[in-house]
Amino acid sequence: MQNLQNRHKVLVQIIGQEAVFSQEELQEKLRKQGIKTTQATLSRDLKALRIVKVPGEGYRLPQPGTRFLAGASPSSLVSLEFSGQLAVMKTHPGFAPAMASLIDHHPSHPILGTVAGDDTVLLILRQGFTSTQTVEALEKIIPDIKTHLII
Repeated sequence: MQNLQNRHKVLVQIIGQEAVFSQEELQEKLRKQGIKTTQATLSRDLKALRIVKVPGEGYRLPQPGTRFLAGASPSSLVSLEFSGQLAVMKTHPGFAPAMASLIDHHPSHPILGTVAGDDTVLLILRQGFTSTQTVEALEKIIPDIKTHLII
């Protein structure tokens, strides 16, 4: 447990102090501080710490006191379209994983789960919920979502 806490502390320090653009680069910086880790462990650490990769800016720490994860904001959303119990959310390139994580970590009863690509999030809706109910739930975390609806 102490190794995990130490690794997380060092990760936050590194990302908070300098631009890092790849996991390989991050692994090397950790190694220089005496911390050896696998890519899989590093990916889990980044997810646990809610660190996201912002295109052109590198890895970013979550902003304290904000509604959105670093890299996921209303401006990163392009469109939202429904088809039955599925919805497709388009984002700017590189923002879909952060947006999906934001949705998955917010209590939203209509949404069973998400699957993210680079610029697309697939939302799987629970049976019996309408697109209107889903938009209302999403509006709590993405206030201007109605302006992005494709009907």
